[in-house]
Amino acid sequence: MENDQAPAKRSAAILKILPLLAFFVPLAILYSLYPASFEQTWVGRTYELFFIWLCFLELIMNWEELRAKISTLRSLRTIVFAISLLIPTIYVVAANFWRVNTALVDYALSHGIEEAWAKQIPLSTEYLVFMGLWLLIVFLEYGTKGIKNYSISAFFLGIIGTLYTVNNLSPFFTPFQLIVPFTTTLAANILNFMGYQTSASAYPGKDAVPVLRASNSQGWAAFGIAWPCAGIESLLIYTVVILLFLSKSLIPWWQKLIYFAVGAVVTYFINMLRIVTIFVIAINSGWRPGYMPPEVQRFHDYYGMLYSVTWIVCYPLIIIGSRALWRWIKEKRGKPKQQPQASQEPEPPKSVV
Repeated sequence: MENDQAPAKRSAAILKILPLLAFFVPLAILYSLYPASFEQTWVGRTYELFFIWLCFLELIMNWEELRAKISTLRSLRTIVFAISLLIPTIYVVAANFWRVNTALVDYALSHGIEEAWAKQIPLSTEYLVFMGLWLLIVFLEYGTKGIKNYSISAFFLGIIGTLYTVNNLSPFFTPFQLIVPFTTTLAANILNFMGYQTSASAYPGKDAVPVLRASNSQGWAAFGIAWPCAGIESLLIYTVVILLFLSKSLIPWWQKLIYFAVGAVVTYFINMLRIVTIFVIAINSGWRPGYMPPEVQRFHDYYGMLYSVTWIVCYPLIIIGSRALWRWIKEKRGKPKQQPQASQEPEPPKSVV
């Protein structure tokens, strides 16, 4: 009986992995075309690798719950599902070899978007298209329950694509800029505490975009701080991930509020450390007007954002681990102490006088 069930189990396992495999070929094509983009978090494709990682996590967590609605090879649903697995690759080929991306850039330029931002529109569109295709594939295989099981990875792609789109269409989006002065002040205070001299001024021609200048005996550096650098990106990604995580947990609502607030504060503070680190690297690397040291560019585009993303990814694991530890401590405290057993040896006979 076990030998008869083995092929069916293998087929079911392969079927569960197929949606994830559908994105391996398109990502491989993109890596061969734009390898540097996979080393950039902001306006890059590093987050697409995090998307794959999140999919693996959700696949492992929901392995037993996933039940494919595909029963026979010749059903209409199976045929549509098989076609959908090819669409991510077809999209990447069409976008990069059949001038679809070029058409998007030309359309943006014709509608008054500056060239620097227009060239980034294909990337933001790529994130949103990948999200839509991922939801389509999961829905065809599992139905609406599959979308729920893979909601974190899908929303992660969606929030990144939306952030990039907002940045391309309105780089100095005023509502997001409201937090920037406060962020600049905090970063300046941390730098002052570290022994740097700081000052802030307005960026010429750009409203509500402060420029922070820091200096010490080794040199100085100055950078404009827009909303993507001020922590908005990190806080939005954090909000999506932690809310989806908490929504699936059995934690009491008031504890969820505490977990959310603590995580948000830490996320924001970590972004402060990112800004401060950029200034420290710039000053120690010989930054000067018109020259951006490669160390600064590398940290800004990749390693800096990993500060926040690493924390965001690890925080749910910290919550799970801390609650497990607390339960273990409570069990230890509440466990009654064992009373010493009475001796089973017979009492010696009393002497008779």
